[in-house]
Amino acid sequence: MAELYLVRHGQASFGAADYDRLSERGEQQSLWLGEYFARHDIVFDRVICGTLRRHEQTVDGILRGMGTSGMAVEQHAGLNEYDFQGLFAALGEDFPELTQLASGSMRDHYRALKQVLHLWSDDKIRGPLPETWAAFQQRVADARAAIQAGGGQRVLAISSGGPIAVTAQQVLAAPPTSAIALNLQIRNSSVSQYFFNAESFQLATFNGIPHLDDPARRAFQTYG
Repeated sequence: MAELYLVRHGQASFGAADYDRLSERGEQQSLWLGEYFARHDIVFDRVICGTLRRHEQTVDGILRGMGTSGMAVEQHAGLNEYDFQGLFAALGEDFPELTQLASGSMRDHYRALKQVLHLWSDDKIRGPLPETWAAFQQRVADARAAIQAGGGQRVLAISSGGPIAVTAQQVLAAPPTSAIALNLQIRNSSVSQYFFNAESFQLATFNGIPHLDDPARRAFQTYG
């Protein structure tokens, strides 16, 4: 069977005007992950990522760390994160307490996001949505199908917390609540490993950060 290493992007720029770029910490996480792959002779014959800038920057860092910067990289929009800002905007005036909570600390933001994701998955947001929960589920499934059909014995894919959580949920045939719970636990630059062929997709490990296990790197264990 083939292997998939599904990686969350490095730390992005939470609180900045442009969230969709890696912080300095995120760049370092990506580089260290690539160096980890190189040390353990983990070589990829196919690399794919979403179309977001933080995905592209994470790929660049990993490949630099591996010494394979010239490798071709495919893109699939199904690996992109859901539009969390669009979801909050769609709340309108229906849930003012969530809008207020989201404007607080990072912890408060994620508390609000968890509630918004439950509303979204239950079709309880009345405003114009960037996409429905069903559409989000479908595009993640489409990305997984593209990985299965695209060949390669060891595939590296860079995505975001939402699609990574939904991939695990779908593979395990779990309910949407599981995807939401997993989403909020996924660490930056973490690795989830799958084995797959044309007929099956099997989860082996989830949300690992072996490149950050050293106590000296504890400050680089992030979620944003």
